[in-house]
Amino acid sequence: MSKQPNIVLIMADQLAPHFIGAYGHKTAITPHMDALAARGTRFDSAYCNSPLCAPSRMSFMSGQQISRIAGYDNASEFRASVPTFAHYLKSLGYHTGLSGKMHFVGPDQKHGFQDRVTTDIYPADFAWTPNWDRHAERIDKWYHNMETVQESGVAVATYQTDYDDEVGFAARRWLIDRGRDRGAGSETPFALVASFIHPHDPYVAKPEYWDMYEDADIEMPAYVPPLEELDPHARRVMDATEASYKTLTDDEIRAARRAYLANVTYFDSKVGELVKTIEEMGEIDNTIFVITADHGDMLGERGLWFKMTFFEQSVRVPLIMAGPGIKPGAASNACSLVDLLPTFLEIGGGTTEMLADPIDGRSLMPLARGEDDPIDEAIAEYCAEMTPAPIFMIRRGAFKYIHCDFDPPQLFDVANDPLEKVNLAEDPAHAEIAAKFAAEIAERWNPTALREDIMKTQRSRLALLHLTDGTTDDHWDYNPPSDASQQYVRNHLDWAEANARYRFPPEKAD
Repeated sequence: MSKQPNIVLIMADQLAPHFIGAYGHKTAITPHMDALAARGTRFDSAYCNSPLCAPSRMSFMSGQQISRIAGYDNASEFRASVPTFAHYLKSLGYHTGLSGKMHFVGPDQKHGFQDRVTTDIYPADFAWTPNWDRHAERIDKWYHNMETVQESGVAVATYQTDYDDEVGFAARRWLIDRGRDRGAGSETPFALVASFIHPHDPYVAKPEYWDMYEDADIEMPAYVPPLEELDPHARRVMDATEASYKTLTDDEIRAARRAYLANVTYFDSKVGELVKTIEEMGEIDNTIFVITADHGDMLGERGLWFKMTFFEQSVRVPLIMAGPGIKPGAASNACSLVDLLPTFLEIGGGTTEMLADPIDGRSLMPLARGEDDPIDEAIAEYCAEMTPAPIFMIRRGAFKYIHCDFDPPQLFDVANDPLEKVNLAEDPAHAEIAAKFAAEIAERWNPTALREDIMKTQRSRLALLHLTDGTTDDHWDYNPPSDASQQYVRNHLDWAEANARYRFPPEKAD
């Protein structure tokens, strides 16, 4: 690469790779993601670092595990003192922008991005704080439930489509402004994160996307064991989401999965719009695209919905990279979202000497170039709702190990048992592997101390909510700056100069 490439990262919310054509789904209509995968690298064992929105995004932004930065749940403050890849890219000379969801909790709503062009879709305060002192109680006000699944279907508009249409428009306009900068002589590379809410539940699709699918094409969940065979955490999640006692009909399940696929296609259309914009800017040969998500969705597998577990469809994410210097192909090595910060650092020409904090990832550029990578692991943590203690996951090679102090261990051979039907933790033939993983858990973490810290932060946030009655005069929700006096044509601006500035591509000189 002769110069710093632009970076355009497009993020979905709750998108399991299992529902993308490039990852093998038979009926998914995802031409734009498929096209990027065909000319780039598809990572087949990419994981989030926590299967929940805000914690996953904190790890993604910081390159650090949530236990390192206390990003435990959807109401944990993302401290302004934590460096992010946006900070590092700016220091490398990039113009950085964010359009869409990032679920930052706390007063810092930019975390290193120079421009943030939309508000967030979720609240930025402490109202969604879990309570491990009463971990078995369902959170009724805002928590997932089966009504979310039962309402699946079609609508011309929802708050989610309103939001994503705005995110897509704002992202395209931000990119076109960078094209205008180019027309004015700027050579500054840019890095954009465009982060959409789809295909996150509610599973309600626009008619034009719903109609791309037929009920007969919708596969039902492949593996739904009896309730009594579920592990304790899966059962807790089912109880929390009402799935253990509110029965769904086959038609309701099929409708949810059809709407989910329709919303995957809707998200894919947003990918296509942004790729087209880069092409229109003449930047396609110097832009690296990254497609990913914050976590997956069980979508009825094992009787589970949404995320919050370490089963493959919940914790795995799509990861596709395409652009200059990236070799077409697939990478089987396990990796995770914490690897993106060092990846961006390498893309931008930086080094690890720049790092202000230790990080937990490694650059994925060797894999993207088709080179060998000796590392084949992903580490994840869950410290939020419906567990009495932290849950840890290690995926290394073909095996995945899951540990919680309150639950029996789980060991799966995900290469040969992709549906994770057989727990090998007590299998004598796998005793040595299980023992090594258990020893590594004890070496990596202090679960007791971590649990104490998690509960301490929960209590302080819950106390603050009680003291303020859940309201503040100065909310943290992000308001994008807007000054109408400086937009379009105004009397204090030269009309000809404004016309020349807005026209893109610029008019060619005679």
